[in-house]
Amino acid sequence: QEEEGNVEYKLKLVDPTESRLEHLVTQMKWRLQEGQGEAIYKIGVEDNGVCAGLADSEFQATMNTLNSMAERLGADLTVLREREVDSLVLGERKRVSEVLVRRVPDDQQFLDIRVSVLGNADAGKSTLLGVLTQGQLDNGRGQARLNLFRHLHEIQTGRTSSISHEILGFDSKGNVINYSELQTSESICSASSKIITFIDLAGHHKYLRTTIFGLTSHHPDFAMLVVAANRGVVMFGTTREHLGLAMALGVPTIAVVTKIDLCPDAVSNRACRQLEKLLSSAGCGRIPFRVRSEDDVYTAAAGMAGEGSKIVPLFKVSSLNGANLPLLTKFFNVLSPKKSQREQEKLMQELPQFQVSPLHLNIPRHSHVWSHILMRTVYAKVDEVFSVPEVGAVVGGTLSHGVITERDNLVIGPTTEGEYLPATVTTIQRNRAPCRVVRAGQAASLSLIDIDKDDIRKGMVLVSAQLNPTCCMEFEATVYLLYHPTSGLCPGFQATIYVGSVMQTAVVKNIHNDEESLNQNEQSSVTFRFVCHPEHLRTGSTILFRERTTKGIGQI
Repeated sequence: QEEEGNVEYKLKLVDPTESRLEHLVTQMKWRLQEGQGEAIYKIGVEDNGVCAGLADSEFQATMNTLNSMAERLGADLTVLREREVDSLVLGERKRVSEVLVRRVPDDQQFLDIRVSVLGNADAGKSTLLGVLTQGQLDNGRGQARLNLFRHLHEIQTGRTSSISHEILGFDSKGNVINYSELQTSESICSASSKIITFIDLAGHHKYLRTTIFGLTSHHPDFAMLVVAANRGVVMFGTTREHLGLAMALGVPTIAVVTKIDLCPDAVSNRACRQLEKLLSSAGCGRIPFRVRSEDDVYTAAAGMAGEGSKIVPLFKVSSLNGANLPLLTKFFNVLSPKKSQREQEKLMQELPQFQVSPLHLNIPRHSHVWSHILMRTVYAKVDEVFSVPEVGAVVGGTLSHGVITERDNLVIGPTTEGEYLPATVTTIQRNRAPCRVVRAGQAASLSLIDIDKDDIRKGMVLVSAQLNPTCCMEFEATVYLLYHPTSGLCPGFQATIYVGSVMQTAVVKNIHNDEESLNQNEQSSVTFRFVCHPEHLRTGSTILFRERTTKGIGQI
């Protein structure tokens, strides 16, 4: 049996001795650490994966032992599924079971998984998120999506143009916690041991720049591709482009076909076949897996857990009558984090590097107004400015490396002159709830002192001064040109560069090959030069560049 991972196979655990029980508790603690608070126990299964099964008495004794182990660690058990297996002894009933062990969260601690929501305009993305997070079905006229919209024109047109965030919680027993149960996001976070943060992105081609920035800067663990059943994969829509972006960034994908209430089964099945054909095509190389039952849910979630998994779960749902929505909710409940505990700890041991998106709030630092405003704007659009008397600067973003705590002294930059300025972290909020520490891979908002709010811009980084951070106007990257409408890309071409939270126009300075040009579906080393100001870039980062229909991907 593998020592890594959060899955444990146990044939039986009947009346263990005290020393054996201590060993089992230590083993469970290790599995929970590997799964960042979640572990899967497969009962009645031998170490080699053979389903031997247990008689009723042995099965009940094993579950009692498992409960005792979980209680010692402050965890809860949820039986995901049970099956009967063939027994060699006639007349004897034997069972195997799959059990989810989830640790009750420590103070302000919960497992956080970020899911970007992609798909063409009018696919029903915002409506689906509204139903999942509000706990109420749509009325057929877009009522469920109103809580997600942030601008008047979004309400009037029904189209998302900005990046918005919504959360869906699960307690240690797997029960859903959303706004139908609790009124505020802080109460949802405090009552949940697992939080799914949905990043709702724009579907219309006019807002593709915002969508790309949302994908690169928010570092989602998974992408949920939404397709309308009555329209299918639209020929000139953004479905293919969004899927290509997720694949280019290495983000595992979940597919959801919505609006199945609007059309007959034959039409919705045609949309599923279109999506399956797209996912399994030579360019994608994915394995679509239709989820029709609760058993399929756990199979799909387990299939996505492995590194480099090509499984794409495919759901058919309706936000109007709620068809199959419980299957989608259960899937998110058992979905494992993208990073293992070992990868997480390795990142945490490095010096802190926080990618900044500024939220400017001028408010008294210890007033109740501060807490209220920060809660509402922790994930606000990066270029919005909030002015309230008595200055205070707030930055939101993702910590890529290290750990940040209150009162940490860091530097933020680069400025337009390429300098890094000192700043001190005063308070931290994560998922709209106050906390004292933020760890690698987590998104948070930080209030800063010792720096003027006007000195903060989108794309900056907040790092330890020990890193001696640098910045550059020029950088070299190995790029692959996905599409270019003319014969070849030449020096002097301008494109928008996306690297994490950096989004700036750059000029192609040199193409390092014999032809000094780059054709479609070719790869070469290219030197770019930023047009406006220097940026902080990290070697090995993924780069996307785009100008109208020209698209490319590469690595610095």
